[in-house]
Amino acid sequence: MNHLLKILFIAILFSFNHYAVAEENAEGHNTAFDPLVMIAHHISDSHEWQVISYTNSHGEPVSISIPLPVIIFYKGQLHGFMSSAFAHGKAIVKKGTTNFKLYHNKIYVTDEEGRIALDEENHPINEQPLDLSITKNVASMWLSIVLILWLFISSARKYTTIPSKPSGKQSFLEPLILFIRDDVAIMQIGKEKADKYLPYLLTLFFFIWINNLIGLVPFFPGASNLTGNISVTLVLSVLTFLITSFSGSKTYWKHILLAPGVPGWVKIFLVPVELVGIFTKPFALMIRLLANITAGHIIILSLFAIVFVMKSYYIAPVSILMGLVMYLLEFLVAALQAYIFTLLTALFIGMAVHEEEH
Repeated sequence: MNHLLKILFIAILFSFNHYAVAEENAEGHNTAFDPLVMIAHHISDSHEWQVISYTNSHGEPVSISIPLPVIIFYKGQLHGFMSSAFAHGKAIVKKGTTNFKLYHNKIYVTDEEGRIALDEENHPINEQPLDLSITKNVASMWLSIVLILWLFISSARKYTTIPSKPSGKQSFLEPLILFIRDDVAIMQIGKEKADKYLPYLLTLFFFIWINNLIGLVPFFPGASNLTGNISVTLVLSVLTFLITSFSGSKTYWKHILLAPGVPGWVKIFLVPVELVGIFTKPFALMIRLLANITAGHIIILSLFAIVFVMKSYYIAPVSILMGLVMYLLEFLVAALQAYIFTLLTALFIGMAVHEEEH
């Protein structure tokens, strides 16, 4: 445990090195450390995957990152190139007669000078192409998919070749699979219908959990915020909504649309509430996962940022200790949020497939 804490401490502080150093603006003046910029940079998506940042012997910040494929569609033409062509947003990429520039991790159409026009609230008003790029979050998602496939396929092959006592990955996966099957799927859906939805529930749990853990790794190939991205939580919630809706029994829809046994004047209010509830359930799933994962990242980063904001050796031990405690707590939150999302999904499916007993 002591070794784990030391590794976490060194890794987190090392990842902060780039942000703790004063940066130079276009005029060559030093700018103070801004925690908001650092936090926004971490929780947002990007077109490159940062590996390491450090300050060289000349006091200049150096960032080493892995470029990712940029795929954009603009005016009927599809363009593809590596994100390194943007030179961290300093260069303009010209494709045909169109110029593209990366500004705050978003791609805009610009003139030959690369000018970005801003409105009164400092929001870019340049035209944006359709961005289909392989961003850091997408690459992180693929990494999690590879890990999931490797875990399950290799364990399944071992069961078929050597059907003996579980060992290695099997001893790790089997209790989790049995837990999701017995305490989540069967308890919420019922023994007769649980197996039909078990593959989805298992995929949901391990996908969310593994991506939560990848996001907690403060260095490459981690530090992504996939499950804190509203696009991802939206898709997961829509999948749950579709499965629940199409699996709904006659009893389920009858109680929602007709509200049997309820006085007519009450139905006027109850039926609309039930219809709205169909959409608020997956919406709550989306917001809960998004808010909890994003909030955890923000709190951890804020605690460590206090050291650089206060610029005091006296606050450093307290800030670092609180940050490490919160960091370890996030490992529990990573599993807990995956469990809650899976449990509520199973609950909604169980309510939908329930048949009225006469």
